[in-house]
Amino acid sequence: MTATADELTVQERELRDPDLASVDDVEWAVRLLAATPTHEGRDRELLRQWARRADEFGSRLAPVPSTARVVERDGGLERMLLARYTSRPPTVELYTDTLTLAEELADARGWRAWYPPGSVRAAALAHEAVHAHLHHGPAKAALKQALDHTVLRLGRHRMAGHVAGAEEVAAHAYARTVCGLGRSPLLLTAALRAALTRPGREN
Repeated sequence: MTATADELTVQERELRDPDLASVDDVEWAVRLLAATPTHEGRDRELLRQWARRADEFGSRLAPVPSTARVVERDGGLERMLLARYTSRPPTVELYTDTLTLAEELADARGWRAWYPPGSVRAAALAHEAVHAHLHHGPAKAALKQALDHTVLRLGRHRMAGHVAGAEEVAAHAYARTVCGLGRSPLLLTAALRAALTRPGREN
């Protein structure tokens, strides 16, 4: 679960908007896809279609167990990371400084009803569990089928293509659902990005 350029690089004006919550979860997902390399110039409605399908896929996933080792460390603020999954060996790195800031932002912006205390950590773990699930199992192919992005067609046969960024959208939707959040973690990561890039901030 990150607040990196792949996920949240949209116009600075949008990120600094004090009313980030006025943007709905699907639109944040569209912005995520639009900011992902390979989607430059893509039709906005196509991105919205993919965003909705990835969100629905993630929200309908059965509970995903995680056997990854969890390591907590600082240094997330400088890298704009909440958590990161690495596969060799399966490990989830949780960045405690960024988690702390996210909790503070939930309070400061009046979003506690959406993100109860402790839910950011739980959502980060759930998010990374989905990345592991999609990395190792057949769910990756199922996500491709759900997105319905055809890259090659031969007669009655077609090949489903990869949609960059769709796994992130699905993972956020899964975390929102299994953790009972009122809004997607995408909103909170947008607030983190805004806080970490505001003029005059000292890390």
